[in-house]
Amino acid sequence: MSEIPSPDQIFPNEYKTSVFLKNVITAPNIFVGDYTYYDDADAPELFEKRNVLFNYPEFGDRLIIGKFCQIASGTQFIMGSANHRLSSVTTYPFNVFGGRWEENTPPHLSQLPRKGDTVIGNDVWLGRECRVMPGVHIGDGAIIAAYSVVAKDIPPYTVAGGNPCRPIKPRFDGELAELLLRLKWWDFAPEQLASFLPDLCNADLNQVREKIRRMLEERESPGHEPS
Repeated sequence: MSEIPSPDQIFPNEYKTSVFLKNVITAPNIFVGDYTYYDDADAPELFEKRNVLFNYPEFGDRLIIGKFCQIASGTQFIMGSANHRLSSVTTYPFNVFGGRWEENTPPHLSQLPRKGDTVIGNDVWLGRECRVMPGVHIGDGAIIAAYSVVAKDIPPYTVAGGNPCRPIKPRFDGELAELLLRLKWWDFAPEQLASFLPDLCNADLNQVREKIRRMLEERESPGHEPS
């Protein structure tokens, strides 16, 4: 029987254009789940340097990306310290240039607006050259069109796009989306997930819906022990 791919590989296939991101991250404020990959023909292992901009962990915000996300070439995440002071009559960052300017102004990072953590759910597809702004939350199963600028939260299982990025349509009806959010297939044990792949890739969504219903009924029934 074939082996299940390991989430601990850097390059998961022979082409070496994709990396499982968690294995090339070093910053203490970036967290990436298993099997989330970044694809780029040019050194995808440099994602942290090239694609997470203005990341200063001392600022205090985090980038959290879930499992099984698909991040296309050129997608970038803008961290909170990219901002400028907005509370005064000028946005100019005098403090960072030293001398009397530094002496007469508060520390630069302390003046910046804080938008909180940037959180990407599980099984999210970010199209080519998306820009994700600080503090945005993108829900599980969302699809973000190429070249979008995401400045506001996107709900789970929503197709969104544009500049600024806006919801275009739901991927599924509300019931199926809710079933998927309850199921959380991305948390399955490796063998269970491997067995469930035919259902995940089945285009007959009514069949998938019924299968998930049965699975949830069994899982949530009294006396059931987790597998």
